Amino acid sequence: MSKSLIQKYNVPGPRYTSYPTVPYWNEILFSIEAWKISFQKSFLESNSQNGISLYIHLPFCESLCTFCGCNKRITKNHSVEEKYIMAVLKEWSIYCGLSSERPIIKEIHLGGGTPTFFSSENLENLINGIFRLADKAENHEFSFEGHPNNTTYEQLKKLYNLGFRRVSFGVQDYAEKVQKAIHRIQPFHNVAKVTFWAKEIGYTSIGHDIIFGLPFQTIENIVDTIEKTNSLKPDRLAFYSYAHTPWIKGNGQRGFNEADLPKDIEKRKLYETGKNLLSQNGYHEIGMDHFALASDSLYKAGHKRELHRNFMGYSSSKTQLMIGLGVSAISDSWYSFAQNTKRLEEYYQLLECDKLPVVKGHILDNEDLIIRKHILNLTCQFETSWNDKAFYFDELPSVLSDLKEMVNDNLVTIEENRIKITDAGRPFVRNICMAFDLHLKRKSPETNLFSMTV
Repeated sequence: MSKSLIQKYNVPGPRYTSYPTVPYWNEILFSIEAWKISFQKSFLESNSQNGISLYIHLPFCESLCTFCGCNKRITKNHSVEEKYIMAVLKEWSIYCGLSSERPIIKEIHLGGGTPTFFSSENLENLINGIFRLADKAENHEFSFEGHPNNTTYEQLKKLYNLGFRRVSFGVQDYAEKVQKAIHRIQPFHNVAKVTFWAKEIGYTSIGHDIIFGLPFQTIENIVDTIEKTNSLKPDRLAFYSYAHTPWIKGNGQRGFNEADLPKDIEKRKLYETGKNLLSQNGYHEIGMDHFALASDSLYKAGHKRELHRNFMGYSSSKTQLMIGLGVSAISDSWYSFAQNTKRLEEYYQLLECDKLPVVKGHILDNEDLIIRKHILNLTCQFETSWNDKAFYFDELPSVLSDLKEMVNDNLVTIEENRIKITDAGRPFVRNICMAFDLHLKRKSPETNLFSMTV
């Protein structure tokens, strides 16, 4: 990849886990009552057809990782577990009370924070509590994030018995200097141990998360990390670009200086090196920043053009309605978004008053829904079209005009009623999506909002 292209297109931009992106949500037109109506509409349309998804945010961590931009609460006090689980189940009961029939759950994802902060007993209480009011879809897909340092055999076995078949372990990088900078000391043997346990128990999809662009990270570090990863042969990998956003309140990205981070072409070389090694070892690039073996469901979904993307990341199955439970969790009815309070104390207080802990959101208008479909197509299939008149919108000629420079740079091709992202354009998917982002184009951010795109 040319240095000039990276310098040209490496600008702040959204990751597009939603459209509109959170900073552009219209909170004036949003209300909890509007969210409830949207939820009920989506539930009626989708529950009996495809089921629904649950994202459950478990925010507690025993130590702070200074690369992390997630909502978390640092504590070694495990007495917090039971109160939090009771609150999540209370929130779930409110949603079930709004439902016209018993929910059928297709997907569950436990994220955080550190889900494996919780004991196996309390994780079991959480999942059993969810299913006291719901049923499992026939082809359900349950997954969770595990910290290799504290995931136990008992937790893996318990969640497997509860229907979980996919687990992802946060690796980031194996270099000691990098681990020290990001305050994530994690020996290779810890990752190997939990990976082998998961395979022994019978998990069908084991994932590792790796990050490039971390402080002090070198090509040699990436090569070593990928080689160690390949020796364990996880089924899928997330190979993320480090998002440097130190301006976000509560963000822990203060364990290193700006000068310690690899920049521009140096950072991109880290990715290209890792990508080439993964390709040589049988991994296929799926969507943005993801790789999978041909035997994994993520690869199969991508091959069949059935890949989906939402706040839980890429998924091999699609549901219209996703309910976010827990502090800071985001829900998605397709027609609207709703986010819970990020403050744990407020989360508890609202639920004690029998109120949903939603504090902000966005109701999508028709234009939003059309653009959302295009951005989903671009991030999942690397192309989109408007052969169907329902995919046409008034600003499309302006969007195509904005893409002309990317056409000249061989990042996209524009055909009749269709655009396709070239192989050379894949590293710039976020930039291409930005051409469709009408909210961003109409109002450029006045302060730091987004990490760099490349």
